[in-house]
Amino acid sequence: MNEEIRSTREAFITAMLELAEESSKYLLVCADSLLAMRASAYKLQYPDRVFDVGIAEQNAVGFSAGLASSGFIPFVGTYAGFITMRACEQVRTFVAYPGLNVKLIGINGGVFGGEREGVTHQFFEDIGILRSMPGITIVTPADAAQTYKATKEISVYDGPIYMRLGSGREYSVFSEDDSFHIGKIRVIKQYGNDVSIFASGFVLKRVLDTVEVLKSQNINATVVEVHTLKPVDAESIASILALTGCAVTVEDHNIIGGLGSVISEVSVEHVPVPLVRLGIQDVFPQSGEAKQLLDNYGMSSEDIINAVKKAMIKKERLQKESIRR
Repeated sequence: MNEEIRSTREAFITAMLELAEESSKYLLVCADSLLAMRASAYKLQYPDRVFDVGIAEQNAVGFSAGLASSGFIPFVGTYAGFITMRACEQVRTFVAYPGLNVKLIGINGGVFGGEREGVTHQFFEDIGILRSMPGITIVTPADAAQTYKATKEISVYDGPIYMRLGSGREYSVFSEDDSFHIGKIRVIKQYGNDVSIFASGFVLKRVLDTVEVLKSQNINATVVEVHTLKPVDAESIASILALTGCAVTVEDHNIIGGLGSVISEVSVEHVPVPLVRLGIQDVFPQSGEAKQLLDNYGMSSEDIINAVKKAMIKKERLQKESIRR
């Protein structure tokens, strides 16, 4: 597995610079977050297409709604929680309700993204908040290469979109040639149908590493990347659940409202199977180094292995009960 570390923030700006070459309709709106977004090069090259409203996220979203209603395509870039919490009403009423073409870019998603500033800047509720709002598409790239492709994809996707980025120190998983399609899951490793592991965002690399350990223990898993949490690719998810008969979800987000909820909802409605959800277990995390935080809050390789075995035990028990009937 590639150990290269690249920045999702820088990949986003690289894509934005290329979009700006194509059209003057692509604008960047910041809330005293120009440096955090790694957007200095964009401002230097296109100073008339950057608007920094200061520490006023509600204004940034409202201002962007006005830009979108005038035919521009604004990208609002700042911390994930400031978009989804501080400007929650503005996102809901002035962007989602009228269905305006505003792209919301939230950085420092999850504990992996917010180890430097602590719990006030660890945003693990953002996806759950926006999933409850009608009309907002939610994408969670896993690394820099995917962020670049996702930025290009959302630029031509009409309507409100929230894209979750990290701290700027994300492990590379995908190559520059990998495609990105909004609304579609992707099987990225398929050793067998003992269990399916659904992963979203920056935890994907450790899931892929762990699957190799599982294989050495004669457990053959299917790894599914879910980079679009809304709209949900329910048909594809259900077909995988039917094949494997049990599942584990891994996410750097509260298990309430995020990927765990997505897979649970699909399972209950289409293919009820045993499911174990790994992520933030409805607690406020402490500060710390990113990898240690993931380990401490139940997303270590050992946690994933234990969750897989737990799900498989439940599957086996259900199969035996079915035979007895």
